[in-house]
Amino acid sequence: MDRFRSIALITALGFSSGLPLALSGFTLRLWLTRADLPLAAIGFTANLGIAYSLKFLWAPALDQVRAPRPFRALGRRRSWLLLIQLVLAAAIGGLALTHPAHDLAVTLVLGGLVAFFSASQDIMIDTWRIEFFPLHLQGAATAGYVWGYRAAMLVSGSGVIALSVVIGWHEAILLMVPLQLVGAAATLLCPEPVPPQDHRPVSIGARFRDAVVAPLAAFLQRRGAVLILAFVVLFYLGEALAGVMLAPYYTHLGFNRAVIALATGPAALVAVLAGTALGGVLVARAGVGRALLAALLFQTMALLLYPVLGLYPHLPHILLAVSVVEAFAQGISDAAFITFLSGLCNKNYTATQYALLSSVAALALRTVGGFSGVIAQALGWIRFYEFTVVSALPAVVVLLVILRKYPIAAAA
Repeated sequence: MDRFRSIALITALGFSSGLPLALSGFTLRLWLTRADLPLAAIGFTANLGIAYSLKFLWAPALDQVRAPRPFRALGRRRSWLLLIQLVLAAAIGGLALTHPAHDLAVTLVLGGLVAFFSASQDIMIDTWRIEFFPLHLQGAATAGYVWGYRAAMLVSGSGVIALSVVIGWHEAILLMVPLQLVGAAATLLCPEPVPPQDHRPVSIGARFRDAVVAPLAAFLQRRGAVLILAFVVLFYLGEALAGVMLAPYYTHLGFNRAVIALATGPAALVAVLAGTALGGVLVARAGVGRALLAALLFQTMALLLYPVLGLYPHLPHILLAVSVVEAFAQGISDAAFITFLSGLCNKNYTATQYALLSSVAALALRTVGGFSGVIAQALGWIRFYEFTVVSALPAVVVLLVILRKYPIAAAA
């Protein structure tokens, strides 16, 4: 298969991977906000995405167990991928038909299923990408995947929100079903990767030990491992608390769905891509440790814009500016943080350790982030967003300790 077609296919799979994310995240929370549901219930939607942090638990099963007929005819990777994509599309369709104001439990269950099958799809897409593309094309494949992923997030985020103004929430989300099937079409067009020559059937327990226990044990043997893990967990804590409550916060400030869609749309996408590029330059010139500290400080300062936004309700240009700056900060911090996580990985367990570390990094959002609604209701909006700034400071302190005591780890 020629290079252009291969990159086009991984871009389509990236689109399929990114599309469900907002549907169980920001878009869902805005839908619940418009249904006048309590902040506590909206906040707990963050826990729906716990599957993204725990997907390594069932990844060995997807690798070991054969897909049911007739899907298994497609091969080890594509069989599970296509089956998961079809079920995911069905879950999105089910979510679109729910009525959160009348039966919140059904909406949350369907949202959780969307997140679960989305995380499962990510497992198989990553597996296909790693096995199909040769090493010299992995960078291009990753870039294509990220572009497709980000484009899909724009569609299921600001796109669905804007459409909901015109045709309603149910119809707007239902339109995501055929778009989700773009990934299924790409899967049918993808070649099945050639299995490794040394691939032998082993028990799921043994594969779990190889995929989870051994890499984690190897990581914990390094100096400062516990402190480094604490930093990884804390890194996104402030942003996690702040982000979960953005949909109800914007609504409280009087911004309508069209304005929110504009603020979180193309301009924010450009900002996050620009921030990612700048973050890469910063890492190259200043080193990982210094770049990570600068990114974390900038990310923390960007959180200060949210209480400032509360002083200027009903002003769309202020909302747009805040959204763009926050997206830019997110891009910088993501670039530095991903580089940091990559440098922590033992070369004998690179893929598995990175998967575990990235899962740990999302724990703050998927656990503590769920209580953001309760905290916001108790403190009020301005004090809540001041609290998110304070909650970001422990990560700064822990990083300073790491830079002083374990400079090799910070520069890895």
